[in-house]
Amino acid sequence: MTISSTIRDRPVPVLYGLMIVSLAALLPLPPLLQDQSYHQFADQRELFGIPNFWNVVSNLPFIAVGIVGLLQVRRDATTIVLFTGLFLTGFGSSYYHLNPNDSTLFWDRLPMTLCFAAILAAVVEERVDARAGAMLLRPLLAIGIFSLLLWRWTDDLRLYAWAQFFPFLALVLILRLFSPKYTGTSYWITAAALYALAKLLEFLDEKIYSVGSILSGHTLKHLAAASAGFAILRLFQTRRPIQGVL
Repeated sequence: MTISSTIRDRPVPVLYGLMIVSLAALLPLPPLLQDQSYHQFADQRELFGIPNFWNVVSNLPFIAVGIVGLLQVRRDATTIVLFTGLFLTGFGSSYYHLNPNDSTLFWDRLPMTLCFAAILAAVVEERVDARAGAMLLRPLLAIGIFSLLLWRWTDDLRLYAWAQFFPFLALVLILRLFSPKYTGTSYWITAAALYALAKLLEFLDEKIYSVGSILSGHTLKHLAAASAGFAILRLFQTRRPIQGVL
């Protein structure tokens, strides 16, 4: 029996098993501390009395996507958490960029953990099992919120790194191994690609800003990540059950 067939035959136990194993793998790793240079973004221009103007206002698309999602596709706990997370990300990230430091960064990261948890739960609901996805939302939210509290108590980001990257990797694995029950797979792929692009833009913050000093990589990261949220919004707006599958 191959690994892929094992995952397809027992997806829920395998998923929880991967969660447990990957969480346990964090224990022998050294603490992951917040690099204080992270707060020194390339573009620190003040405009209209707003410090770090472009890194602040580039969060407005998160708020817009969140509002539309809550108004149009608020179907269950997963979609409510997802679009609430996107909505609050706009405010949390704006608040952080007004005065970047560890304390304000907490409020930037907190709503993002809601999004990470809800996205993985939504993919499990759609591709694997609806009930399993709904049940998975609770432990993912608990781990995500606790990871940030743990960071503030101990300065250790290992668990938060897991809460951010495990859902992304699990999403890619599920999309690859499980057939769709709804239309709109291209939106999931687009969202994943845009999120990967956002992380790359974040890494290249200063290098991008050095080209003409127009916009920084971090500002573009916000736009790319919000675009990923928009792709997910379009998924829920347009998806339909695939005939003969559901």
